[in-house]
Amino acid sequence: MTAPAELDLEHFLPYRLSVLSNRVSGAIARVYSERFELGITEWRVIAVLGRYPDLSAGEVAQRTAMDKVAVSRAVARLLEAGRLQRDTDGADRRRSVLRLSPAGRAIFDEVAPHALAFQQRLLAGMDPDERALLFRLLDRLDELELQAEADALPE
Repeated sequence: MTAPAELDLEHFLPYRLSVLSNRVSGAIARVYSERFELGITEWRVIAVLGRYPDLSAGEVAQRTAMDKVAVSRAVARLLEAGRLQRDTDGADRRRSVLRLSPAGRAIFDEVAPHALAFQQRLLAGMDPDERALLFRLLDRLDELELQAEADALPE
């Protein structure tokens, strides 16, 4: 009988990325959670719609790689709080699109500079070549993951 493979978490990329993501997201969350009573999912919805207005909830979920149910709940909370607006797409009346309300835009405009400053502090210990390499590697991992996902689809 073969011994089970040992899962060395310190060298298991999905684990390391998840832990790092949780740490970074938690640190940034302190900027907006108390002041605006926003959770991480709600902030991500605001951030995406601040950059890409007029997306459907499904498109927000796709851009963030977050669970559709979690995005739907966050959208419902943000709509109820008056931080989002839902409209019908002018080109396709069956499709509803989301955009930031004036209150949502105010939150985005206040939090975004803090998020950028946090990123600047986080990356300050790296020289420009290391930062460029980091983002190239992240882009490459994203490409590889998308390819692996496509390869796993049944024909």
